[in-house]
Amino acid sequence: MSDILIVDDDNAFREGLAETLIDLGHIVHEAASGKEALGKIKDQAVNLVFLDLRMPDMDGLEVLRRLHADRSK
Repeated sequence: MSDILIVDDDNAFREGLAETLIDLGHIVHEAASGKEALGKIKDQAVNLVFLDLRMPDMDGLEVLRRLHADRSK
């Protein structure tokens, strides 16, 4: 199965999605903010990211830009 990172500041949504994906056999990593996600992605490779667009510290598009920039290096 896949390693999946869920990035969402809504705890209930993030945990519910994580539970569903774990039940399907995936390895799930969670982050409650964009900054936390960027830190986690440096430590482990993931196959898929579920990314919330509206978060208080950094919006999802900025997280996506930074993830893409880090992979392009």
